Amino acid sequence: MAAAGTTMGISALSAPSLAASRLAARPKRQAGDKIRMGFIGLGNRGSQLLHLFMKNPDVEIAALCDVYEPYTSRDRSRVHPRDLDLGKVPNLGESFSKAPARFSDCRKMLEMKDLDAVCIATPDHWHAVQAIQAMEAGKDVYVEKPLTITIKEGRAMVEAQKRTGRICAVGLNRRGASVYQKLAPEIQQGKLGKVTTARALRISNMYPDGIGRMKPEAPPADFNWDMWLGPRSWREYQYNIAPYSFRWWSDYSSQMGNWGVHYMDVIRWMIGENAPVAITAHGGKYAVNDDRDIPDTMEVFFEFEKGTIVQFSIHEASSGGGIAGGEIELNGSKGNLLASQNGYQIIPARRGQFQTWDKLVEEETYEIGGNATHGDLAIREDSTANLVNDFVACIKNGTEPLCSLENGHRSTSFAHLANISLAVGQRIEWDPVKERVTNCDKANELLHYNYREPWKL
Repeated sequence: MAAAGTTMGISALSAPSLAASRLAARPKRQAGDKIRMGFIGLGNRGSQLLHLFMKNPDVEIAALCDVYEPYTSRDRSRVHPRDLDLGKVPNLGESFSKAPARFSDCRKMLEMKDLDAVCIATPDHWHAVQAIQAMEAGKDVYVEKPLTITIKEGRAMVEAQKRTGRICAVGLNRRGASVYQKLAPEIQQGKLGKVTTARALRISNMYPDGIGRMKPEAPPADFNWDMWLGPRSWREYQYNIAPYSFRWWSDYSSQMGNWGVHYMDVIRWMIGENAPVAITAHGGKYAVNDDRDIPDTMEVFFEFEKGTIVQFSIHEASSGGGIAGGEIELNGSKGNLLASQNGYQIIPARRGQFQTWDKLVEEETYEIGGNATHGDLAIREDSTANLVNDFVACIKNGTEPLCSLENGHRSTSFAHLANISLAVGQRIEWDPVKERVTNCDKANELLHYNYREPWKL
């Protein structure tokens, strides 16, 4: 991989961004104006987002773009049977009030003068190129998590937003969850006392054969493999990479990026932190016999300057270690928090050696009502729908979204730093202002990579 080059700039750690002032100056839209949306990437996640945007009365679906023709035409009968067997192919066949324009190349879609905004739900290695091109074409952007495949890409996206003044929201869905919106200010104000440790896990036992072992083959005739690879190096098509299993290949994603970003985002939000100062990762491919090049088992520790250690675990070769009653756990000097998007429980801390106090915080249980379903997960509130509707409102009102580009970049950096620590085999120390590793030159070489022509950051 190539060295990242110049030092990345200071952002939200210092003064308000130029983008924020430009947002305030944006002209208000007329009450009856529809926001004309384009969609880049219309597979499993992209179709979920399409359906959420379709439910918003202020949105018109104006354009669709994907490198897999059945996803653009929305014709399920043209999907290969083995793709259907994966269980991740959307239903397709939607009915649109007006026929949207359809594209296989997002650059052509971005030339549309009457397109207001785009939703990007492509594989991770595409997000930065497409989002920057969209902003420079005058479009507002909703982009899925993880925001990027490298740390340098994230800073470049933030700088592009400053240049263009576009609204850009990131699909870290817990930012749209009312439970966490309630908790964040309370935890930061000391509800648990000093939070010294926190943890979360991704558990999905893929033993024994995971995504399987496959050989290169010719790509489907209606799948543009060259465009799918985009800025990444050329390699022959392999079915257990695309259209769905790319998340187990380090060139295109990682499970630290896929799941870790969600939980690190909400934990750092709860404790009021921007970035870690040291990262240690352990792990490897211990038990699953497949083609993946990422670990099936991983333990990561993030250290913060103010004195908190956060642990994230990936268990894809076992199913142990879960958090009963929640998806994240925060441990404070006064009490412990178990929380999910459905609610939370605060358990008073037990007194330790030499202490005489009874309890320092009252026990508390909080649950939200409703009965929504998001993907395979039964939840009581659709936090992604909240993010989508907030993004539409931000376009209309010229305001900042619930999950800003800066927040998306900071949270995605956790995944990259974990993967870098594992790659170099050591604890790395991180300067969150300069966005550089201070104790390992080899680690800084992994902050970016050389794009394949003709793609540029």
